[in-house]
Amino acid sequence: MTDLPSPSAPAAAPAALTFVRHLDGLRHRFARAGEANGRPAYRRTDGDVWCLWSPAEGWHCAIGDGRVTAHPLDAPADAPHPPATVWHSFKDDRSYLYDLRADD
Repeated sequence: MTDLPSPSAPAAAPAALTFVRHLDGLRHRFARAGEANGRPAYRRTDGDVWCLWSPAEGWHCAIGDGRVTAHPLDAPADAPHPPATVWHSFKDDRSYLYDLRADD
């Protein structure tokens, strides 16, 4: 009898994330900080900025007052973890592109 491959378990949520700005390489690190809406939530290590998922916004970043400041570009809104892709950030009159990298 041959062994059948077992279904792979879903990938674990990364312990941390790093957003790397295209313009100048500036890095913002986010650490895992529990869950929001049944998915992992991450808080920026130097401020009150969150990367999280909600049914209304999908994956996004928000500042402490709840204002959305970033979304991933061309990624499924319902992914189980923040998508490691290009993100567009916007706040007031500033706008940047970032690469999101998962840190294990």
